[in-house]
Amino acid sequence: MSIPKVPPVESGLATSAAVPVVSVRNLTHRYGRTVALDGLNLDIPAGQMIGLIGPDGVGKSTLMGLVAGAKKLQSGDVTVLNGDMRDAGHRDNVCPKIAYMPQGLGKNLYLELSVFENIDFFARLFGVPNSERKHRIDTLLKATGLAPFPDRPAGQLSGGMKQKVGLCGALIHDPDLLILDEPTTGVDPLSRQQFWKLIDEIRGKSPQMSVLVSTAYMDEAQRFDWIVAMDAGKVLDTGTPQEIMDRTRTSNLEAAFVALLPEEKRGDRQELVIPPHVPTGGEPAIFARHLTRRFGKFVAVNDVSFSIDKGEIFGFLGSNGSGKSTTMKMLTGLLPASEGDAKLFGETVNAGSIEIRKRVGYMSQAFSLYGELTVRQNLALHARLYHLPTSEVGKRISGLVERFGLVEHLDHLSDQLPLGLRQRLSLAVAVLHEPEILILDEPTSGVDPIARDEFWELLIDLSRKDNVTIFVSTHFMNEALRCDRISLMHAGTVLACDTPQRLMETRQTDDLEVAFISYIAEAEGELETARQQASPAADDHASSGLAAESVPGGSVQLAAHQVGSRVSLNRMLAYSRREALEILRDPVRLAFAFIGSALLMFVFGLGISMDVEDIPFAAMDGDDTPESRAYIAQFEGSRYFLRRVPASSADEMHRRLIANQIQVGIEIPPNFGREVKRGGVPEVSASVDGANPSRAETIKQYVEGVNANSVSEYASLQPEGGTAASQISADIQARFMYNPTFESIYAIVPSVPPIILILIPSILMAVSVVREKELGSIINFYVTPTRKVEFLLGKQLPYVAISIVNYVILILMSIFIFDVPIKGSFIGLTLCALAYVIVTTGIGMLISTFTSSQVAAVFITAILTIIPTIQFSGMLQPVSTLEGSAKMLGTIWPTTYYMHASVGAFTKGLGLGSLLLDLVVLLAFVPVLLSICVAALPGQEK
Repeated sequence: MSIPKVPPVESGLATSAAVPVVSVRNLTHRYGRTVALDGLNLDIPAGQMIGLIGPDGVGKSTLMGLVAGAKKLQSGDVTVLNGDMRDAGHRDNVCPKIAYMPQGLGKNLYLELSVFENIDFFARLFGVPNSERKHRIDTLLKATGLAPFPDRPAGQLSGGMKQKVGLCGALIHDPDLLILDEPTTGVDPLSRQQFWKLIDEIRGKSPQMSVLVSTAYMDEAQRFDWIVAMDAGKVLDTGTPQEIMDRTRTSNLEAAFVALLPEEKRGDRQELVIPPHVPTGGEPAIFARHLTRRFGKFVAVNDVSFSIDKGEIFGFLGSNGSGKSTTMKMLTGLLPASEGDAKLFGETVNAGSIEIRKRVGYMSQAFSLYGELTVRQNLALHARLYHLPTSEVGKRISGLVERFGLVEHLDHLSDQLPLGLRQRLSLAVAVLHEPEILILDEPTSGVDPIARDEFWELLIDLSRKDNVTIFVSTHFMNEALRCDRISLMHAGTVLACDTPQRLMETRQTDDLEVAFISYIAEAEGELETARQQASPAADDHASSGLAAESVPGGSVQLAAHQVGSRVSLNRMLAYSRREALEILRDPVRLAFAFIGSALLMFVFGLGISMDVEDIPFAAMDGDDTPESRAYIAQFEGSRYFLRRVPASSADEMHRRLIANQIQVGIEIPPNFGREVKRGGVPEVSASVDGANPSRAETIKQYVEGVNANSVSEYASLQPEGGTAASQISADIQARFMYNPTFESIYAIVPSVPPIILILIPSILMAVSVVREKELGSIINFYVTPTRKVEFLLGKQLPYVAISIVNYVILILMSIFIFDVPIKGSFIGLTLCALAYVIVTTGIGMLISTFTSSQVAAVFITAILTIIPTIQFSGMLQPVSTLEGSAKMLGTIWPTTYYMHASVGAFTKGLGLGSLLLDLVVLLAFVPVLLSICVAALPGQEK
């Protein structure tokens, strides 16, 4: 169809005389070399529902993040609720008046927490009084239909339910500006309709509230009061949906948006024509009969039966969590069925079969190729993975890039391609091995209408020319209309399977979304309600079925309450409570925190030993006299040596030393006894295994000691004035202080807790903060009144508590398992431990400020804590004996002081007074680390 050319608007400035809720001037924002917003000027009217429309990557999310205060301004000005968002003071004051729901299903939720606990967390952050908090939460749960599920973990909710929980969290504090970033993307049509109905009712109760929404669904955008069409970081046009359609002379917003695009992007767009599918009449490509899949007691797919013809485009539609993905996995051999049969091209599907996977191509919703590789390299890599013959690879790749329009982009990095081209590349990789079935999981989500049509042209070409059977799941109804047949699923059951036209005819409507909702509502026994929702008149006049108190009533003065205090104990404890709940419900973190510490104590306590005992030795007695045998007996009588079979030659002794069968070889020369009897000094050769220098030096000293004892005995047998006697001038006896038995366990066991209490707490703390960055829940810190110190201390407190519990476990293991008692002050050692774990969790907190992935956080924390602790804290040698930078590092490393306290309390019996200096130094680290962390932690995204 022909799209009229529309001149670009001069600006996006509102013509209304009313003060806009948001005003943007010369706004530019970059991510590296990518320009997300390019000199944007825009006024957004207050008290209306404003829609931002455009595909992914045009700057919608960036603009909303800047308006919400989540992102840091780079260039230009943003005024929100009559204040400059560059001013930190205004952001603090206006934050309680703004609610921000980021893009992504449940991105701002905590999956281990229940529905109630998630909303309660937001209520605590915004200072909702205890007396009112439960009432407001209960009211919101009733309004959203979540009242039956307050205790269900957020991770077990469908996409639509997650969005409702996120909306409840956003509305808990009565905001003046509600910002929703693609709240219904990936949500089924019924949940979308329920979501918007709820928004309409909330706006009816709070008409002064402004709502800023971005959406990928143009049919949704037509319900908004005012539209901002965006492309390439610029505003294309603004106005009511009808005004924009009138100016572009189009009948719907999708066509209007295309008309607003620059001519080079719009091109010569023609109406997409789909040739009818001609049934093959042979064996179906896929056949399913009574397929059922259970996960424990939960039935994900229940008695599903249908067949799909070769070359057919088959669409899967269904509510979130309806079992679409599970069904697709069973039909393609990725998941075994609990009951029923599935056949692929007449052959029974066996889960995990490599042969089946060679006949299937898969394209996920998210871009899953290697962004650091070029288009050519990605294709070549997957050609090798699919074991394509080398002689055919070049020809196959050339044909695909020509067919899919990728020739000009062969040497471009794939993550630098526009979204539409990335989708084409993903499709090219999926069909590289010429599969007979192609599985597409919402392949055009976020793609602009033109790129979406171009993508579908490729799918139609594959289906009609190459006879490829295509599975496609989608929430776009206009895409579902392009399928030959579609399956409607709900709660694991296929409600209907037919052509789109017949499904609409059955429901007596010409709107597939209305038919879809009707089928689901009927399955739930709510057909009459669905018909009312499907009618625009019913939307305006029918009762919603919600109580009059469906939204919170009575505005609480939350803003003044929050801003009045620079630091709120309630907000800090809200983070501590939430973190503690997450830890208690995460078996991996619990195991690492407690079992990991105990296991390390066993490994270090039993595995690290400086004791050198039970040294295997062999003698080669070349004299075999009573004197030589007595000399060897001195080694046998020592507790340090174990005698092995004597050696018959020097070569044999050498071989046994190399084979590690012995560690000492004693060679007694001939005439040894004669020399002893006449008072001479015979020479004895001792060969020591020197592979471990430290151990070898100790063994050498043991050998010298045994030799000295032997000489002393021989001297006592000599007449007065004999040669040997004259060489014995003194008898020196050593007495070891604090460790009279000279056993290393009394040194090692007290040194292990300082190592464990810096490693485990630091890793747990670092991962805790970085995990929020990876999952996206850090956005709650950016857009709520939370101060940096509240966020950091709130997250730190549970890990300090865990560390103290670990300290007690380690102390008990030391006393009762390793039999190493505390001789000094237990109170002093405990106070030092408390200060120490505050410091060590602070180290993890500091590392988290400059790391962005959990893997990196673990590795960096382990390296930065263990190496200085082992080398410079006094464990191996006193810090006073170190020199230069090593001594300086040991002096400023906190483990040095707790190591001294631990060894001193266990081994030296130091009292509280002797441990005070260590305690004071450890406490001095706390404010220093906290100040650095507060300064290093960004308060906004860049």
